[in-house]
Amino acid sequence: MKMQFLLGVGALTLLAACGSVQSSNSAPSDGFIKELPEGVLAIVAPYQDLNAVRIDPVDGCFIYRHNGPVETTFLPLRSVNGRPICTRPANVPMVT
Repeated sequence: MKMQFLLGVGALTLLAACGSVQSSNSAPSDGFIKELPEGVLAIVAPYQDLNAVRIDPVDGCFIYRHNGPVETTFLPLRSVNGRPICTRPANVPMVT
């Protein structure tokens, strides 16, 4: 009986540890950039949604949320000439 009690307490402790902790003084962050830099705004193609843009941590390029007819996905933010807009040059590994 004592073993079942200890297992129950251990299970409750593990479940409590899995809960997310949120601070009460701030809203959850969605990771989107609130205001894009002027340089990006000057070269971005006009057909993209600039209300939901963030930087992809894998390659350092800007991505935007595209709401398609079937699904919502993130696509690379492209310049007027069709190239992706990135924060660092291509083929430069990210230093961790």
